[in-house]
Order: sequence, then structure tokens, then C-alpha cells
Amino acid sequence: MKGDSRKAIIAAFFANLGIAIAKVVGFIFTGAASMLAEAIHSFADASNQGLLIMGGNLAKKKATGEHPFGYGRERYFWSFVVAMVIFSLGAVFASYEGISKLIAPHEIDSPWWAVGILIVAIVLESFSMRTAVQESRHFKGDESWWSFIRHSKIPELPVVLLEDLGALVGLILALLGIGLAMLTGDPRFDAMGSLAIGILLGVIAAILAIEMRSLLLGESATPEMIATLKQTIEEQPQVRRLIHMRTEHIGPEELLVAAKIEFDSELTFQGVTQAINTTESSLREKVPIARVIYLEPDIYRSERKHEDK
Repeated sequence: MKGDSRKAIIAAFFANLGIAIAKVVGFIFTGAASMLAEAIHSFADASNQGLLIMGGNLAKKKATGEHPFGYGRERYFWSFVVAMVIFSLGAVFASYEGISKLIAPHEIDSPWWAVGILIVAIVLESFSMRTAVQESRHFKGDESWWSFIRHSKIPELPVVLLEDLGALVGLILALLGIGLAMLTGDPRFDAMGSLAIGILLGVIAAILAIEMRSLLLGESATPEMIATLKQTIEEQPQVRRLIHMRTEHIGPEELLVAAKIEFDSELTFQGVTQAINTTESSLREKVPIARVIYLEPDIYRSERKHEDK
């Protein structure tokens, strides 16, 4: 795990832990459903950061006979678990709390405690969100934020970004629910705030689960990276043609590259071997994350054109 994503995770962990404790205090004084929902949400987020750090550490394990390509996908797996935690501990609980308080409304005690704590929580969560945004910019480039979340091969940053965004919006919903309950004297607004938080967390969990599932199944390199790989192969003096190529991420910073290449027919066996080694070195120089490379010499035949695509 690179320092950029780790810094964002650590900032989010301490922010969420402090916010969770503050919300528990607020719930004790107020009995507000949205405060309890938000407290559970923050504790879940803090535990999620712990899971992301653990996944990053497990991914550093060396390859074994049982796992010859290493453990890079640990980071994808634990990010998927985080999505499940957000859904189970966040979305389900907040929705349950909201529905139960709609059925049996409960007056909010000392609502100004809740308002004060929520405002402090918004400040702390904004700091965490700012850190995540700053660290993500190193990887985002010119992509839109939605495109970055959809296509990033580094799972931790989209997870932290969506967590922080969900937390900020959730805090605003909780503040809105409590504020309306105070103005109208109807505690059901607080319950509706909790229910809205549950729906929000459910949407975020679904987005993360879909993206992490795609990474776990195996995604190819980015179009820009694939173009660089192809150009590098075709530029080699002994290469006649790149027949076809496949890529797959076996970890956020580990790429598998497999290609069939037609080399100069006049090369000897030793010459082909040397050409393969030179091509591999060039690929690793141009695309450093190309850790595992398999190049197979072959002869291009037009009738195989479709099967090789």
C-alpha cells in the first residue's frame, strides 16, 4: 500500500473514532435515533479503516507455491469486506432504527447537545475528506471523480472517499432531521433522518461491492497502459508483429502481461530468447507495475485472427 492511500486511511480512522465517541455521548444525552445511527456508522467506518490497513499488510506477503502470483488481491478482498460492513452495520442498522422510531416516536432530550456534536463531527469529517481528496489527486489525473472511483485499481482511496462523502452527507441528514424535530416538535423527523442515512449507506455499499467484485474477478490494465505496452512491443527491432496480448491486475500495483509475438523468422533459438528478454526489460522499464510477463513466440496466420482477439 503506497503512502498516499495509507495517509488517507489513517486520517479517516482517527477522525471516525473521535466522531463515534462524540456521537455516543450525544445519544446518551439526547436519545436521538439519528445520533445512534450515526454513532454506529462512525464506529463501522473506524473498523473499516482497520480492515483496509490489515489488507495492505497481508498483501505484502511473498508469493508461495499455493499462491504463486502473491497476495496483492488481499487489498481487493478486504475492501469488499468493508462494503459488506457498511451495509450490515451501517445501512441495515440505521434503517431499522429509523423505521422503529417512526412506528414508536421518541422525544429528543437536550437536542442542542446533538446539534453541537454534529457540527463538531462535520468539521472533523471535512478534514478527513480533504485529506482523502488531496491524496487521491496523485492518482486521479484528468479523470472525473466518478470515473476515478469506477476505474481505480487502488481500492483504498475510492473506499475512503465514498465513506467520507457518505459520512458528511449522513451528518447533514442527521442535523436536518434533528433540526426539523426541534422546530416542529415532531420526533418523526429525527427517525426519517436515520432512515435516510440507512438508504444513503446502502447505496454506497452497493457501489463499493460492485467495484470491488470487478477487481476481484480480475481487471485489465488501463487503455493508456495497454497502448504503452503494445507500442513498446512493436518498437522492438526483432518483432514483426504483436499477434495478441492479455493483461490482468493481480494486485493494485502488480500487472500480469501475456502476449503472442511474431519475431523475425531469421532469428536462431538463442536470438529469439534474447529478443524475448530484451522485450521484457523494455516493458518493465515503460510500465514498472508489469511484474509478471509471459511472451510466447508464434507465427501470425490470418485464419487465426478472430480466435486470437
